[in-house]
Parts: sequence; C-alpha cells; structure tokens
Amino acid sequence: MRLKRLLLAGAASALLMAEAAHSGLVQTAAAGAAPVITANTTIAFLDDIHGSQAMAWVRAQNLHTTSTLEKDPRYAGFYKTVLSGLQAPDRLAMPSLMGGAVWNFWQDAAHPHGIWREASQASYLKKTPDWTVRLDVDALAKQDGINWVFKGANCLAPADEHCLVALSNGGEDAETLREFNTKTGQFVPGGFVFSRSKQTAAWVDANTILLARDWDGKGTTLTPSGYPYVVKTMVRGAATGQEAELYRGEPSDMAVMPMVLTDGDGHQLALIQRNVNFFETRYAVVEGGKSLRWLALPAKSEIQGMLKGRLIVSVEEDWHPAGQAAIPAGSLLSVDPVAAERDMQVIFTPGASQSIDQVGVTKNTVVVSLFDNVRGRAMRFTAPQAGQPWQATPLALPDMTSIHIVDTDHASDTAFLSVEGYLEPSQLWLLERKGQPRKVKSAPARFKTDNLVTEQFWATSTDGTRIPYFIVHRRDIKLNGANPTLLTAYGGFQVSYTPLYAPEIGQLWLERGGVYVVANIRGGGEFGPAWHEAGRKSGRQKVYDDFASVGRDLISRKITSPRYLGIRGRSNGGLLSGVQMTQHPDLWNAVIIGVPLLDMEHFETMSAGASWAAEYGSMSVPAEADFLRSISPVQNLKADISYPEPFIFTATSDDRVGPVHARRFAARLEAMGKPFFYYEDIEGGHSGTVNAPEVAHERALEAVYLSHRLMDKE
Repeated sequence: MRLKRLLLAGAASALLMAEAAHSGLVQTAAAGAAPVITANTTIAFLDDIHGSQAMAWVRAQNLHTTSTLEKDPRYAGFYKTVLSGLQAPDRLAMPSLMGGAVWNFWQDAAHPHGIWREASQASYLKKTPDWTVRLDVDALAKQDGINWVFKGANCLAPADEHCLVALSNGGEDAETLREFNTKTGQFVPGGFVFSRSKQTAAWVDANTILLARDWDGKGTTLTPSGYPYVVKTMVRGAATGQEAELYRGEPSDMAVMPMVLTDGDGHQLALIQRNVNFFETRYAVVEGGKSLRWLALPAKSEIQGMLKGRLIVSVEEDWHPAGQAAIPAGSLLSVDPVAAERDMQVIFTPGASQSIDQVGVTKNTVVVSLFDNVRGRAMRFTAPQAGQPWQATPLALPDMTSIHIVDTDHASDTAFLSVEGYLEPSQLWLLERKGQPRKVKSAPARFKTDNLVTEQFWATSTDGTRIPYFIVHRRDIKLNGANPTLLTAYGGFQVSYTPLYAPEIGQLWLERGGVYVVANIRGGGEFGPAWHEAGRKSGRQKVYDDFASVGRDLISRKITSPRYLGIRGRSNGGLLSGVQMTQHPDLWNAVIIGVPLLDMEHFETMSAGASWAAEYGSMSVPAEADFLRSISPVQNLKADISYPEPFIFTATSDDRVGPVHARRFAARLEAMGKPFFYYEDIEGGHSGTVNAPEVAHERALEAVYLSHRLMDKE
C-alpha cells in the first residue's frame, strides 16, 4: 500500500468511527492563568504544542466552547443518540481475511480500546459468529499504563501466523510494533519489538524483516516530512546495531519504505518504495536480499498487488513505454517485474466519466471498484491464458451507492465488498470464484428515510466546468430558500468523496429537516488523474471556485440562502472551509473547520507539511508562493470584515497536520475580537477523537452549533 493511502485513510469520511482509547470524556478543567490574546499579543507560545501556556489557552477555549454549547437543552439528546449508534451491538463487523479465517477489530461500550478477534469463514457468515478474542487492547492498555490505539497488524503470508501489531499512544501516527502470534493469541516472548516511530515493516520470512524507521532517535534518518528514508534488514537474534543497511534514499525524499508481495501461487517479491514526493514513486526489486533493480515504471504509478508472478499496477499519468502504444492515465496494468516496459498488458482503461477507486487481488482475479459519474460500480477481471486479453465481468450491485473492496483473499478467489449510500445502511457482499456477488450481511437503519430522497445535480464553476454534487433532502422540500443546508467536500490529493451512510447526519440533521450536500469538486479523484491535476498547486483556486459555485447553485435553485447555508470540512477539507470563510464570508452562516491546514505560508515547516508540497506548491517557488499567500486563511483574515462565527476543532497529538494551524487561526480571530468556537481534543491524533464517547461529544457540539446557526430563529 502506498504511503499516500496510509496518510489519507479516512480523511474524507463524514463520520470518524472510534479507533480506540480511554472511556469517558476529555476533561475540560478550569484553565487557570490562561493567556488572553489581544492585537498586541505575541502568539508564538502556541507553537509549543504541549507547553504549559499553550495548554492553558487550549483548556480555556475548550471550556468556553463546551460550557456554552452543552447548555443547549438539545446537547444531551444529541450526545446520547450518536453514542448509541457508535456502540450499537448490531453494527457490521467488517472482515479481514487472514490465514483462512476472518479477523475483525471491534469496539463497544465494554471494549472502548477494542478487541481483535477471529472466526472461521463459515461461522462469520452466520448471524452471530463464534468469535475467539485474540488480543484485548483494553487489558493491554491497563497492563502497560499506556493509552494504546490499535492501528492494525502486518502479517507474514500465507499462514499469517507471525504478525507485527501496530500500537499508537493516543492515536498519533507514530507507532510501536510488537510481534504477535495469531495461533497462540500472545505477544511473542523475546520477539521483534520496534519502539515508537513513524515506521514501516515488511516480512521476508519468519526470521527476517525489512524495516524503515528513525534509527537513532534523533531524526537524522527522517526526511523533512518526518518519515524514514533508510531501510535495514532485521534478523531475529542479531545484536542491536548490527542491522544491515539495505537502502538509503535521499534526505529530500518524502519517504522510503519496504514492501513484500505474495500471490496465491507462492511467488514472493520484496520491493523498496521510494516516494520522491507525494505523487511520484520509484520501485526497486530486492535481489538476493542485498542488491536492488529499479523498475521502469512511470513516476506516477502505484503497485496494487501481484498475481501469477506479475505486478498489478495503476498508472496516474500517460505512459509512453519504448516501442509500445501509449497507455492513458488512470489505466490498470499487468506488468512483468523483470521486463516492465517490454511485457505489459492493459487490464482496464476507464472511460471519460469513470475512474478507478480501489483494486484488490485474489488468487486468479483482479477486483476493481470504480466510479461512473461518481456512482459506484465494480468489475472482476480474470487472468488470461497466454496471448489472450483479460476477461471483464461487471458485478451486479446497487446503484447510487459507494462500493468499496473490504478485503480479498490471495489464497482463493474470495472477496468481500461493502455497499452503502446516503440513505442505504452499509451492506456486505460476498464474491466467490463463480457467479455474481451475494449480499450476506446488512446493518440496520439508524434513521427514518421514508420521506427522504437522494439526487445528483450539476453546478457550473467560474471557468465553465460542470461540477456534480449529491443532495439529500425531504421529498416535500419547499423551494423557498429557507432550508437549513450543510455542504461539504474534500477537493484534494485525488481523494474521492462519495455516498456514505452516516447515522449522525441522518439523526441529527436530516430527520430534523436539514439538507445535506456533498460536492465532487476538482482536486479529488472522481474523474481520474486529470480531475485532480486541474486543482493542484496554483490551479487550486479552481477547487475553491467549484465549491463556492455549488453553494451559489443551491441558492439559485432556492433550496437555501446564505442565512441557512453552512459548510464543513476536515484536514484538507478544513483548509477548504477556511478559504471559503475568508474568500466568501457572506455566502455562509456556519463554518466547521476540522483538523485543518490554515497557515499555508508556513505549512512546509509544520509537522508533516513538507510532504504536501507536491499538492499545494512551495514557498520556495515564487509563483507558487504568491498563490499560497493569496489563499492562506490565517494571513487573509481581515479586522474590518464580518465573518460567520466558526467552529474549529483539532487534536493536540495530531502529528500529521498538527494543532498549530488551528491555534493560529483561532488566536488571530481572538486578537481581532471576533467570535469563534474552538475545541482541541487533548489526546486525539489526526483522525481527531479516538473513542466513541469523545466522538459523540464532538459531534453533539457540532450539531448544537449548526442548529443554532442554521435552524434557530434569530
């Protein structure tokens, strides 16, 4: 899996499910001598993330936000409703296929940190599977006295007995890796343990691991983005400090990491993945455990897996291999790992309205989920006989939904797919060797949909480009411009924002008469690499113009008006919200800005910001610097402009974007004497809140804020 997928996982979700942590709400204790920021205050103290002055200011802001919004009589009901959905025992237990069994990570009221459990495939398909708990993270957190968040496991195929379990303290990206045996359900005594770091490991065999990490604890083997660029070979029982260096990238790289692929026929291939920047990658095959042979793949490509000893590769730019026909950007290929440029087959090239979303590899097939005019589709491609083309089979699945690949099994042709829509609860479909997929599990409805409908409209952006958006509303909606409307989008990193069943949106917004809108603006991947490329770097104003154009389209259709129109975004979407607030303050009456980038003049030196220069541009390039200055929300706040009162939320332990962006933005508003709500989860990472009670707490605060701004009479 490429680094960008790891970094962006969940970034566009409207609902962030709990990853793990303590039970109960984050305390909002009295702030004591919290600094009060005025026009003459130096705010550099906020850059000291865990500093006493900074945390006193944070606690004071949290106290103001919670004490104000929790007074609303609706808060308690909102909180209870969201928490009930997050902890519902009849949620779908999403499967992970390992070692011939089904594994699942599960959290509920009794297990806020979560349990990692196993069932046979036959048992899993029953209404109530017979689970065996293999790892109790709550018990581990109590035993170690650490707020462990389970971040998954990396296991040695095909048996999947030897695993490295990733544990994060409080949800940060940095992880501790500990060897775990899935058969015994125990951490291995004297086994591999790799201390806290941003790191990536890949199993070669039961006694050998390729590892990229911060090797000296001083950051000398980390890139400016904070990721490792040195890979070493770890051999069981070898003395510390005797690890053999396999590859050293350049300090200017974004990251370097190992990967090992195994297919259903037993072929294994060890690779080095060198991310030159966020979008350009070089791959090398490790030969004899020591030397490297670099593959002749285009810079913008991604290895998705291996089948029959051949690499499955998606290309994100037009490729013109020597002596071969040009291959369009967005295509999926089968490539020989020895003679990549000379021996390749096109599996699938999307049409003008399509783009590939996910790729899964089984023993004999490649499963693809894709979008067609932002509507979910899926196909299965069967490996051909010599000299024959790949055989494509469209999969019969519901329309107007998102279709995702949950997991595939390399040892068989089994795959699980999920299907959901704005009004359709999540379903799980099983795809086997023959025939079409069949629905095997469904989550119950969490809100009433009888009087709700989903439509897809198109707005015209400032340059004439048509921008699609989904809108969910009551069937009997009155086109009087007075419908409370929440508009959201992402618009970056080629991440697509597609239909998602979010119970808290249904319960706290749609059932109460609100309208929900998701805009598929440029910068995302809804229409392939070109859709993303159009909104990259200095072209990014198109992204912001697209979003504002959707807002104006909603107004022109008399669905809503600025008085009743609010927006929400997080991470890159939080930057989107911040830009919309500063560029179009009169277009919105509510602005939610979550775990955001907001200081675009300095983002490259903040947390992992250097890794995103390929997306946003760099202050070192004059033309790009001019553009970044023109859109940076922190620097473009003006004292003489009236802004909608925003709700800003972030997390202290976010080691990806970091809380300083949000702090600087809020502090600048405070210095100008302008109202805002600010909430910083003191223990959350970039995913924000890390346990169900705190997720419910933050969502209930948002719901009160939106109700006050967009639903209540002034």
